[in-house]
Amino acid sequence: MSYGIPRGKSKFEPRDPHWSDKVRESFTKQGVMGLLGATLADVWPGGCEIHLPYRPDLSQQHGFFHAGVTSTIVDSAAGYAGFSLMAQNTSVLSVEFKINLLAPADGELLIATGEVAKPGRNLVITRGDAWVVKHGKATHCAMMQQTLMTMHDKPEAEKTK
Repeated sequence: MSYGIPRGKSKFEPRDPHWSDKVRESFTKQGVMGLLGATLADVWPGGCEIHLPYRPDLSQQHGFFHAGVTSTIVDSAAGYAGFSLMAQNTSVLSVEFKINLLAPADGELLIATGEVAKPGRNLVITRGDAWVVKHGKATHCAMMQQTLMTMHDKPEAEKTK
């Protein structure tokens, strides 16, 4: 289902011909995404979208999605946006991000999008957004700026525990 979440027009070319498979495989290795129940909804060159259905154990004291949960899926969405453009035999690591919480994440579905702002060989700058859907209406609840580091010749673990 489309909630009218805005996304930029991709203008980047991946350096790895198997970029989509690489991102999808990496996502399945993230223990935290499985723990949260997040799904990789879409990936495109320089962009990613992750969905997370609401559960009470993901909430804070007012019943909204916890800010840490929101930050986690935006970090992953923006991180995978950057990873989609990285060369073969690389992996990705977040080295910095700043998040602004714009509204309470009060709803039944949290959608995180990430897009590359500036790709580089070693550092990639991304932006991420979170939208919370309640009764079919999406509200922009967070925005992030992130710096990623390309890990050259550093493979990922087979599967996190």
